[in-house]
Amino acid sequence: SCKNLLDFGSGDGFFIQSISESNIRVFGVEPVLPTINTNVFKQLSDVQKKELQFSTITAWHSLEHTHKIHQSSQILVDLLEEKGRLVVAVPNYESFDALFYKSYWAGYDTPRHLWHLNQKAVINMFVKRGLTFLYSKPMFLDAFYVSYLSEINKKSKLPILSAFIIALFSNLKAVFTNQYSSNLFVFEKN
Repeated sequence: SCKNLLDFGSGDGFFIQSISESNIRVFGVEPVLPTINTNVFKQLSDVQKKELQFSTITAWHSLEHTHKIHQSSQILVDLLEEKGRLVVAVPNYESFDALFYKSYWAGYDTPRHLWHLNQKAVINMFVKRGLTFLYSKPMFLDAFYVSYLSEINKKSKLPILSAFIIALFSNLKAVFTNQYSSNLFVFEKN
């Protein structure tokens, strides 16, 4: 059967273009970047009007950019078909690198990041909307990227080396605290 995937915050469209399986119809939502792809909508409300349902919805570091996060999270849930999966990735302000860099932490990325989330907030946001939380996984490489950007924010003299050390420590500490720089969450609609 034909499966539909929606990528919320599809950016330049690289992710949706890279899905090559012929039995998957791919759609995106991208309010900022222009696209000529007819399967990319400007707003979630435009997707709702098409009365589409999705077996998978991804939100790769996009939820924190959403002006109306509660309304948008409900629409994402509504767009899922039964047994559909929602995959969300966001930075975690409770990670060691966030606490270390403080106001220089690139995960805050203000004013583009409108929301700063921790693991509990993400899980609660979707569980209270009727989804089942299945699992989360750390995004180990994000610690290195975010630490590097944070070192640039600090105007560090050795940004690559400093970022590597902080990111490595952040990931190692998170093995015990479970507070990774970024996490991926997977939910299912019952």
